[in-house]
Amino acid sequence: MTASAGADGRPVVGVLALQGDVREHAAALERAGARAVGVRRVSELEAVEGLVLPGGESTTIDKLLRLFELAEPLHRLIGQGLPVFGSCAGMILLADRIEGGTADQRTLGGMDVTVRRNAFGRQVDSFEADLDMSGVSDGPEPGPVRTAFIRAPWIERAGPQVEVLARIPAVSAHGTPTGAAAGKIVAARQGRLLATAFHPEITGDARVHGLFVRLVQASRRG
Repeated sequence: MTASAGADGRPVVGVLALQGDVREHAAALERAGARAVGVRRVSELEAVEGLVLPGGESTTIDKLLRLFELAEPLHRLIGQGLPVFGSCAGMILLADRIEGGTADQRTLGGMDVTVRRNAFGRQVDSFEADLDMSGVSDGPEPGPVRTAFIRAPWIERAGPQVEVLARIPAVSAHGTPTGAAAGKIVAARQGRLLATAFHPEITGDARVHGLFVRLVQASRRG
């Protein structure tokens, strides 16, 4: 991998710029101390120290990755240890297994998880919630993370190497039961891979991106 730090020493973190909240992720990364760049080509991919896979339509992003000939190089770089953060559709792309996907849907893989696509329902079922997230809520700026779920997935099963960072509680902050979602995993980490079912880039809370930037910085040290 040929990635190197920016001239100012900040880690160079790419945002896959094929679909989704590219600008919002870039802004959050900049607030978290990274230099954010868009990635649409293999040469751009090879020049970053970490990559964000934004939300969007996972089947469409899958097809665009193949169309732009990025799928295989990105799969290879993930295997070589490139730090990657996937939110919503990005979580699906990082999963080794999908439930509820289309017959021809592929993933990049890397995380030993089974993800259920559109687990929380349709667009009209979108919601926001405050959740405790390990590595963020107990960090330098403690407190729950404001999360936004939009046609979001969840993790049904996680392998032994996966660190669970956040789950849906049995009862919401308003005291109502969370039903089938109770206990489901919505944030996880495996090595240099980070995934969230929610969209931290649209709530104004850059702490999740800060966690990822720290993973990128730690990867410099091996």
